[in-house]
Amino acid sequence: MKKTLTAVLVMVAGSALADPAPVSSVNGSSLEQRIGDLERMLEARNEAQISLLQKVNSLQQDVADLRGITEEHAYRLEQLLQRQRELYKEIDRRLSAAPAAGVNNNVSVDTRQLDNGTSSSQSSTTNQVNYSANLSENEAYDHAIKLVLEDKRYDAAIPEFREFIKRFPQSTYIPNAHYWLGQLLFAKGEYDAATSEFKTVVDEHPDSNKRGDCLLKLGVIAEQQQNNDVARSFYQQVVEQYGDSTEAGLAKKRLSKL
Repeated sequence: MKKTLTAVLVMVAGSALADPAPVSSVNGSSLEQRIGDLERMLEARNEAQISLLQKVNSLQQDVADLRGITEEHAYRLEQLLQRQRELYKEIDRRLSAAPAAGVNNNVSVDTRQLDNGTSSSQSSTTNQVNYSANLSENEAYDHAIKLVLEDKRYDAAIPEFREFIKRFPQSTYIPNAHYWLGQLLFAKGEYDAATSEFKTVVDEHPDSNKRGDCLLKLGVIAEQQQNNDVARSFYQQVVEQYGDSTEAGLAKKRLSKL
């Protein structure tokens, strides 16, 4: 009897060891299920991190591209500003060398001889031929500037600026185009036409950085035409509105001589 009982106990113990009960978590999930859930969560997080990294790399490339475009635009702007500064110095130098009451005498200096050897009388015909309707806004403006700054063809530049104003009335260069056209006409002694260009800048483009100089030039023209009261009014506007500028300093000097 004892042997039989012992055999039964051994069989029960072996059965228990051979077929253990499944390990369960507190909430009833098996360990395998929890591990599977963690693996899926980890995989999803890795995919999200990879996606985020790809987006960051794409944004970095976009920033690099924008930086390159900005640097290119900054360079082009600096080149344009440099051309304008040199042009201003050239015109200012010529105006300073002109007789006080006879700027008209300097007209022949502007177009004494062109590069191809034609005379100033022939250049008026060439002016209209040189302008290309296929030029873009930037190209057209640069072309007009180049005629003055590099080619020294001042008379040829006048129709170029006028055509630019006609073709691109909404251009950001319009205030400058009116300003330089006024400068060229002023240098030729065409005071009425120059006055119209300078007044356009003063009245229609109050934010232009050329407005102070336009007011100053209007005063100079009025002074040349013996309209001292009008000249004084323009000079006073320059001093009041542009007190710390070079133009204001020049206006003060002219006021002191009126």
